[in-house]
Amino acid sequence: MIEVRSVSVLVLILAVSAACCLGFGFVLQQNAAQRAPLSDFLSPRLLLDLVRVPRWLGGIGLMVVGMVLGAMALGRGEISLVEPLLATNLLFALALSRRQTRQPLGRQGWLGLALLAGGVTAFILAGQPRAGSAVTDPLRHWLIIGTVVGVALLLTTYAKRSRLSWGPVLLAVAAGLLYGVQDALTRVSGQRFSAGGWAELFTSWQPYSLLVIGVTGLILVQSAFETAPLRMSLPALTAAEPLAGIACGVGFLGDRLRTDVGALTWEATGLAAIVAGIVLLGLHPAMPCGVSVPEQKRKLQPR
Repeated sequence: MIEVRSVSVLVLILAVSAACCLGFGFVLQQNAAQRAPLSDFLSPRLLLDLVRVPRWLGGIGLMVVGMVLGAMALGRGEISLVEPLLATNLLFALALSRRQTRQPLGRQGWLGLALLAGGVTAFILAGQPRAGSAVTDPLRHWLIIGTVVGVALLLTTYAKRSRLSWGPVLLAVAAGLLYGVQDALTRVSGQRFSAGGWAELFTSWQPYSLLVIGVTGLILVQSAFETAPLRMSLPALTAAEPLAGIACGVGFLGDRLRTDVGALTWEATGLAAIVAGIVLLGLHPAMPCGVSVPEQKRKLQPR
């Protein structure tokens, strides 16, 4: 019992630390990406332009640290436990944005905080995520991953037609779905490495899929940050990632949640509260409003 509790505390520390790095990193990335030329929208050129901006590089560095810490948490805990904790990155993003804008939290901020924190707590306590036997049937893996990736591609296709209206939100949702799959594949890759070392890892398809999904998700996120304020894109990104990750965890990684009526009710309530809290915090005035479209068309200047 003591060992299980210590592992849970370690997972908690790793996941919340990852959320902190991710939240701060997203704000710095959006600060830089909003100044990128719109001609870079959904193009790899966007990353080539942004790599010249020190603030963006700092944001990427924080994101990489957050991803490493998240991967360590996923290696020690169930994805259904880690994902809701990673969703708290919005709290840290709001903290940094609030410092930049000097906006008070107010009722909306406190209510969003309460909903997000309460939702995470309710889901974890009600579901009691625990490890089980992973599904070995590759068809089920591909079916779930293919469905999530397919939805992300559909959202991206539609976003290209409405990039200055609902496009950024759709791109953020698509990126969140891909990041949820990325979290699941990160856990699988860690398990393969633990079982057979580098040879086992690089003879499987997961690490290569991780690379493709990671780069694609990064382009989608930066395109969303480029064309809309953080309050439009980050909530959608933050809400979609845990939902996709939990679907993969329960779908083929063997994560188990309590399924009695009371537990399912509280799990659904917790997830709904998480999403509602994310939306309220994302729409908070402290979140950067971005810049006007004419300003966005300016060439990137290193800062």
